[in-house]
Amino acid sequence: MSMDRSSDPERTVTPHPADPGAAGPVSDDVPGIRKQAAEIIDAVLSGSAPEQASARDQLREHLAAHPGRPDIALVEHLTALRSLGTFPPVNPEGPAPVPVSGAWPPAAEWSVQPEESLSSRVEAVLKDRMLITAFQPIHDLANGGVVGAEALTRFVSTGSDAAEDWFAGARDVRLGSDLEFASLESALTAAKELPESLYVALKLSPSTCLDPLLAGLLERSGIPPERIVLELTEALTSEQPAAIVAALAPLRRNGVRLAVDHAGSYFSSIRHIKHLRPEIIKLDRALIAGIDTDTLRHALGEALVGLAEQIGAVAIAQGIETCAELAAVTDLGMAAGQGYFLGRPTTLRADWNAWNVAGLDTLSVIAPDQS
Repeated sequence: MSMDRSSDPERTVTPHPADPGAAGPVSDDVPGIRKQAAEIIDAVLSGSAPEQASARDQLREHLAAHPGRPDIALVEHLTALRSLGTFPPVNPEGPAPVPVSGAWPPAAEWSVQPEESLSSRVEAVLKDRMLITAFQPIHDLANGGVVGAEALTRFVSTGSDAAEDWFAGARDVRLGSDLEFASLESALTAAKELPESLYVALKLSPSTCLDPLLAGLLERSGIPPERIVLELTEALTSEQPAAIVAALAPLRRNGVRLAVDHAGSYFSSIRHIKHLRPEIIKLDRALIAGIDTDTLRHALGEALVGLAEQIGAVAIAQGIETCAELAAVTDLGMAAGQGYFLGRPTTLRADWNAWNVAGLDTLSVIAPDQS
């Protein structure tokens, strides 16, 4: 299935006629993340495979415990499945609920699956929008306030494949762009419910940055350009930096920021930074891990902070997992950081609202105006 990448109009979700536990119709005034959750729940509950009956019953119990809040019910259901360690078996007729975390080892290698199987799995996710967005907080290291949130895609489907496996598999069957735009639409919908003082970081491949549909999708989201950061997540070919600079120039003039992800994980990223001149340089977890004791990592981190200063950018540390790593990156002068030590990804709006928001004044420091 090829997905129309223009923004789909939000639809009213009708419960399965034989299922009294369905999430029920969702009106247009319901916040976007609840609408997404309700659509996922109704797709799951419409299944009829007998081996998944217990999972459907459990989901109905969570719905009954949280009337009017399908988003909370879905997250609790998926968390319960993960804690039990027992996932519903494959349903050949459609997708089934499993834990949404992308951090577990995949149950099977995507590379050994037949192309037809890969294609059908991706098409099922695209058809029913079986994905949801989690956000991980990004903290200002000077005052500890949360200034941004990185959007991370979580898949609701049979199997426990990591998110990167989903995107790699989709590219293998020529559905990579469709899946990436579906994830972007989900992230932009969810981002409307973040505190308005936070920016949202959206992970994009170089090909999506070059897609002419990107600008229209961002504009239709209604999120102010100054709150949007586009993160380049893959290594670039020698020809791509110049093309990306040209393609994103109108967006950046309007206030959208560019970040280079995984800096320090491969040499070419450093070479391309000077050409792209991003507003943000994100240092990879591979560099941050042990930066408090490893002199080579410490020296490379110091060099990247210096490079950021040279081009008028700021450095953000990713994957901070210990107090010592946090102290080290702060001492090196990195402006912001994220990682499990500071805050795990979450799909719950209550968590987003509880983050210690430092405000738009700090946002301007983390993503300074380069005009």
